[in-house]
Amino acid sequence: MDDSSTELADFRAQARAWLLANCPPEMRQPMRSDEEAVWGGRQAKFQSEAQRLWLQRLGERGWTVPTWPSEYGGGGLSEPQAQALQQEMRALGCRPALWSFGIWMLGPALLRYGSQAQKLAHLPKIARGEIRWCQGYSEPNAGSDLASLATRAEIDGEEFVVSGQKIWTSYANHADWIFCLVRTTLTPGKKHHGVSFLLFDMASPGVSTRPILLISGKSPFCETFFDQVRVPRANLVGVQDQGWEIAKYLLTHEREMISEIGGRSAQQSLGQFALARIGSDAAGRLDEPALRARIAAFEVDESAFGSLLARFGEQARAGQAEPAFSSALKYYGAELNKRRLELMMAAAGSAGLEWESERSDEGALARSWLRSKANSIEGGTSEVQLNIVAKRILNLPGA
Repeated sequence: MDDSSTELADFRAQARAWLLANCPPEMRQPMRSDEEAVWGGRQAKFQSEAQRLWLQRLGERGWTVPTWPSEYGGGGLSEPQAQALQQEMRALGCRPALWSFGIWMLGPALLRYGSQAQKLAHLPKIARGEIRWCQGYSEPNAGSDLASLATRAEIDGEEFVVSGQKIWTSYANHADWIFCLVRTTLTPGKKHHGVSFLLFDMASPGVSTRPILLISGKSPFCETFFDQVRVPRANLVGVQDQGWEIAKYLLTHEREMISEIGGRSAQQSLGQFALARIGSDAAGRLDEPALRARIAAFEVDESAFGSLLARFGEQARAGQAEPAFSSALKYYGAELNKRRLELMMAAAGSAGLEWESERSDEGALARSWLRSKANSIEGGTSEVQLNIVAKRILNLPGA
């Protein structure tokens, strides 16, 4: 065993010991619903002291973002160390201490494009879960064609004055800050030029939100309105009028984030879920042959996709990944998650249609099934992702 292998083995043992000592037992139990996710922020709500304590401990150690530099609130770990940490957390059943658009999307963009002052101002707060972010991208007339955005930011002294509207802004009604695409220059025939990337406080005068109700009866989405919102020019990330490059980079991380819904995250497999509701035959197999075959096919695809995600992650860490491949991952991850929910509904039978009963946890399964329909829209529609794959990866003629 070489020195690097020995050092990694030592780190793994130390990480496991720390997790055993610091992750509360309650935080090593499977989440019962999405309501138990901790998003942090100025108005953070914890369902238990264990949730608060787990976030505090992991945040102080920098392990909510283990590979970020320590000066920005991260753990300063190498990629192999971060992977070992993740493996040990999964082995112990440790829940994520923090769910965060700041970690998944904005953080990588700031690390690459932000000024030192912006990194120091925002990244440590993201890592500790002190500020909750939302994403201001899509507009009523600029969804798939995002570059057609019309929200304006005009310069007035040392400030931008922002006016316009965003839509499908996830959790905007709970967010503290927003990372937002705005048009600072209108150049006919060059819609990708003149877009800038701004950060601002959602408590600023002139910002308002309105939730959008989905068929699931619940929704993370909002309409977001800006009426003469004043934003310091120091909050511009990168170069004015050249924010499209940042926007595209962030989108690759968003699509990677969404693609992970296709991987198996629950401790209970789909087969185990179905077996608990349908029962087994004399041979111990799921007592529904047709559904058993569909679930087997799904679990093969799910396993293969998990391996693909891992391979892409290794390539990304080595700087060898094709950025456009995130579109392929997003597309297939969304399709897998929709298939998963369809099969769960089939296994649950009529009980899966319960909507407001205590037994069904207020219709959690049915609502999740309906919510999954949006997976092929959010983060870029499936049609757009397939076009990107055709053009950027397959180089198909006419794409």
